Amino acid sequence: MITRMSELFLRTLRDDPADAEVPSHKLLIRAGYVRAVGPGIYSWLPLGLRVLRKIENVVRSEMNAIGGQEILLPALLPRAPYETTNRWTEYGDTLFRLQDRRNNDYLLGPTHEELFTLMVKGEYSSYKDLPVLLYQIQTKYRDEARPRAGILRGREFVMKDSYSFDLDDDGLKTAYHHHREAYQRIFNRLGIDYVIVSAVSGAMGGSASEEFLAESEVGEDTFVRCVESGYAANVEAVITRAPEALPIEGQPPAQVYDTPDAPTIATLVDWANSAGLPQFGDRAVTAADTLKNVLLKTRQPGGEWELLGIGVPGDREVDEKRLGAALEPAEFALLDDADFAANPFLVKGYVGPKALLDNGIRYLVDPRVVFGTSWITGADEPNKHVVGLVTGRDFTPDGTIEAADVRDGDPSPDGAGVLTSARGIEIGHIFQLGRKYADAFNADVLGENGKPVRLTMGSYGIGVSRLVAVIAEQQHDDIGLRWPASVAPFDVHVVIANKDAGARSGAEELAAELSGLGLEVLLDDRTSSPGVKFKDAELLGMPWIVVVGRGWADGVVELRNRFSGEARELVVAGAAAEVAAALSASRA
Repeated sequence: MITRMSELFLRTLRDDPADAEVPSHKLLIRAGYVRAVGPGIYSWLPLGLRVLRKIENVVRSEMNAIGGQEILLPALLPRAPYETTNRWTEYGDTLFRLQDRRNNDYLLGPTHEELFTLMVKGEYSSYKDLPVLLYQIQTKYRDEARPRAGILRGREFVMKDSYSFDLDDDGLKTAYHHHREAYQRIFNRLGIDYVIVSAVSGAMGGSASEEFLAESEVGEDTFVRCVESGYAANVEAVITRAPEALPIEGQPPAQVYDTPDAPTIATLVDWANSAGLPQFGDRAVTAADTLKNVLLKTRQPGGEWELLGIGVPGDREVDEKRLGAALEPAEFALLDDADFAANPFLVKGYVGPKALLDNGIRYLVDPRVVFGTSWITGADEPNKHVVGLVTGRDFTPDGTIEAADVRDGDPSPDGAGVLTSARGIEIGHIFQLGRKYADAFNADVLGENGKPVRLTMGSYGIGVSRLVAVIAEQQHDDIGLRWPASVAPFDVHVVIANKDAGARSGAEELAAELSGLGLEVLLDDRTSSPGVKFKDAELLGMPWIVVVGRGWADGVVELRNRFSGEARELVVAGAAAEVAAALSASRA
């Protein structure tokens, strides 16, 4: 197939769009692959759509290979199923809600667990029908508060979501394992540099959960890994390795001190080091010796606000992503001045565990705050702190919470070494959902013994449209896009670099010969200058560029590798076959 640039619906841009923040956004706009319609909403133009469809086909082929059957559910969905699972409320402001002319409530689907469960329940009734694996490649909708980075984080996006239905947990584990391997084959075929990390399930529910993250400096997700053991996890899923408990016997009693003008951890540490505290001897007091108490209010979906205190070592900050994951599905907010005024027992800057526990405020602490540890913390009075407050003796928290930040050098949860951090873009997520949705809809089949068997489910997603941007992020250079052969809009870009009639005629013949060998050819037959054509070829990013120019008269053309930048001359007589061989080798 030959596509002529003189006829292609395409306009390239020389300058970056003003609102573009990341390379993929800049290049996909400049190269004419997508165009913005509104915040987080994009149109796919011919080149972009070709890349998107090729990615879809890679995903589709690997899903079919593990027994998946493709269906397509509507994006416009009734409220009732999502009320049943409480996700009509839990999704909060990220859900697009609308009403029809009869005031019936609908939503634009962000994900389809409910509909898949109801479909299988409605169609299957016997254990003989199971297991079954269904999937779709479909547009999803989420009302992102801050859509950014082009198609990396939009309000409308294409996603592959698949769902496995099994009779028992062993069947679920098998389906999960098959998806895990299929995802690795998909991302390997797409040429993506990725890592598999432990993750949290969030609003999806379920138990085992892993994310596939494409390594990228522009990623919104932080993950950590241990080089020694291979452990890797999203920061939200890191379980802190708690120290051993300490004996209480022999520890001095807690003592309240006047600490004028020390409402922050830094000022408190300065005071402690100037106070000559006997508990520390010659050792300097550090922020890690203090207990910082962060005050929040939380609200379950549809519920009322409740106060919550969180204690973390003073050298740590509360990570809002980890906090949000720990409190899911509740929302949270820091207390403001009005909240402190309404609760006068909370002395801003000097809050300690005692006032919280005495007033019935739930108090959760970092796992490092173990039995027998001693702390400097607020004494619940202005300008006063308590030194030597011992966990398990002077206060007993209501539990622990994973909310403190994770840092390079922290011990790995598996005890094998230390953690290092990196950034990534989520490209896939797999869940062992279990029976959450089957329980919600009483999705049973008759078992072999004639008794009802509750189905167990897995849910597996890939951000298909996001992958276009991810590949662009990982594969571009300073002059443009560089598509892997598996997803490039065209296999080869033939550039007519001279106005000689013979060269033009020869380029047409070469393009036809390449097409006859089964290659998809983009032929730049425009009357533009060679410089403009070369810049566009570099920007558009086909893996192979054939230049038909001055050398045509001598019986040679030039073949350029867009990835390596290497160029070599080919004899015209065998040029098409050599290009086809080079393309085949690049796909291997």
